[in-house]
Amino acid sequence: MYSHSDMATLTKKSLRLEEILRPWSSALIAYSGGVDSAFLLWTAHKVLGNRVTGILGDSPSLPRSEHQAALAFASHHQLPVEVISTDELNNPNYAANPSNRCFFCRSELFQRMESLATERNVSVLAYGENADDAKEIRAGRAAAGQFKVVAPLRDADLTKNEIRQLAREAGLDISEKPASPCLSSRLAPGLPVSMERLAAVEKAETAVRARGFRIVRVRHLGKKALLQVSPEETPRLQQPDLRNELMNDLLASGFLEVEFDSTGYQGSGLR
Repeated sequence: MYSHSDMATLTKKSLRLEEILRPWSSALIAYSGGVDSAFLLWTAHKVLGNRVTGILGDSPSLPRSEHQAALAFASHHQLPVEVISTDELNNPNYAANPSNRCFFCRSELFQRMESLATERNVSVLAYGENADDAKEIRAGRAAAGQFKVVAPLRDADLTKNEIRQLAREAGLDISEKPASPCLSSRLAPGLPVSMERLAAVEKAETAVRARGFRIVRVRHLGKKALLQVSPEETPRLQQPDLRNELMNDLLASGFLEVEFDSTGYQGSGLR
């Protein structure tokens, strides 16, 4: 629960965000459908109307369920969104799956957005980095700096929890949405990114969610899949019948071995 003083601080930050957005004559916002980018696009549209457009980058690393959810949220709230195809998998620097893989993915998206902005005379490019993200070393931030993409949530000093609270107060159904990094984040470092591996991860995670799990990560370790669910959901993995069903689901997705994480996904370190 937020105290009275906490709410006063939150209100001040929310007003600061609107102050940052208001002078923009036009903008393109990188939009994934996650809490941060969705709240930013919703707020920007409230302030700027149709002078802002969300840009949804579509590639094999974006789960189809996330693609559909992002479009559904935008449609429900009448937010202008355009889908552009990105080709980061064709970049050997990205496909090699180095530690800074996100730099090449973000650079691909921001370059496409920059071209659109030049073509349409759009003044601002933005993305959804928040104040918590700013405390971490993130390859995507380097790409944003290269293409002069601004981060108004970060500049308004809004944290992830504060963004969720503001979304909750606004009645936005993304307020409780779990984080969902791209499918490439499931591949072991250095394991090359390929269409086949991304498809295997997506098929496996879809099957696990169909069994009633909410937080799911299927780590692609080569031949082996490592299944992680939230610590709260992990005890379910001990149910023999369910465990066998999950084993079959993951083997049917293309893995040769399956390991179950007994600790549970912690939400830090591995994405």
